[in-house]
Amino acid sequence: MKAILLAGGQGTRLRPLTLNTPKPVVPIFGRPFLHYQIDRILQVPEIDEVILSLNYQPERIEAVFGDGSSLGVRIRYVVEPIPLGTAGGIKFACRDVDDTVVVFNGDVLTEIDLAAVVAHHRQHRALATIVLTPVDNPAAYGLVETDRTGNVSRFVEKPDPSQITTNRINAGIYVLEPRTFDRIPDDVSWSIERKYFPSLVERGETFAAYLYDGYWIDIGTPDKYSEVHRDILDGRFNAVPFTNPAAQRVVVSPDVRLGTGVSIKGPVFIDRNVTIEDGATVGPGAVVGHGCRVGAKATIEGSILWPGCTVGAGSVVSGAVLGHSCTVGASVSVGAGTVLGDGSIATDFTKL
Repeated sequence: MKAILLAGGQGTRLRPLTLNTPKPVVPIFGRPFLHYQIDRILQVPEIDEVILSLNYQPERIEAVFGDGSSLGVRIRYVVEPIPLGTAGGIKFACRDVDDTVVVFNGDVLTEIDLAAVVAHHRQHRALATIVLTPVDNPAAYGLVETDRTGNVSRFVEKPDPSQITTNRINAGIYVLEPRTFDRIPDDVSWSIERKYFPSLVERGETFAAYLYDGYWIDIGTPDKYSEVHRDILDGRFNAVPFTNPAAQRVVVSPDVRLGTGVSIKGPVFIDRNVTIEDGATVGPGAVVGHGCRVGAKATIEGSILWPGCTVGAGSVVSGAVLGHSCTVGASVSVGAGTVLGDGSIATDFTKL
């Protein structure tokens, strides 16, 4: 079996964080995001290769993951010559693939049991299986209706309130049989949601739905990206480095340099090679990337600092996200919802 990760988007909703860092490698607790999807894929021993379907800054992604040997799985990179859409990208990535393929959208974080999804697909002898998950506001998504046998019967894209018949949406996880890809034209942008999946319904083919009501989130906006960190810190999603839900949710790298009178308040994550000066407070809800420096009597709470940031003496960073190597001067206030791109500078006494 093969797995395809659709990671070709430009991450426009996550800007400015993705201007220099493709969305598949944005850090979540010091790990590139795509690592969490690969964790799921490794649940299925039959998968012997992961194909990354890329378009935006592919060399940066390949530099992080290499050939996959360090992860225990072979990784192959496929770069679309032009944006081919979700279905077109899958077909392009599967040019020499005959086996069943598992597909992940490149912005989904979940705890789903992928092996169970594959087993469901095989049990139903399906040509395609789609994972569905419930959401509180289905109007913001495309709805997926199913019949009494568990087959998909209809897609409703961005429904009006009067069209909402279910709260189940496409979770962006599929199991597909490549022999169905002949209906996808070559070298044309083609949508899996609007064209490929409806073709299965129209032809009356076995198109199974797998219902999943566990943790699922689309990390594609700064708000959702921050929410993922809160969920992991608070134990709603168990992931590296917080793999033991019963343990105190305070992770501080052994090489962190702490001044006198420093207060560390959990839940909190402080990566390697961080310096925290006298009287500073870090946490609760803080994620501090490697190589950061927190000045004397500064406060970092409910915020995410990417590697290499500096926060000056007496400054407060609360509810914000700072990209790589940002510099916050002395006595600066960075408030909730602020997102700073790589290399941003807030001079002394600035309020954001």
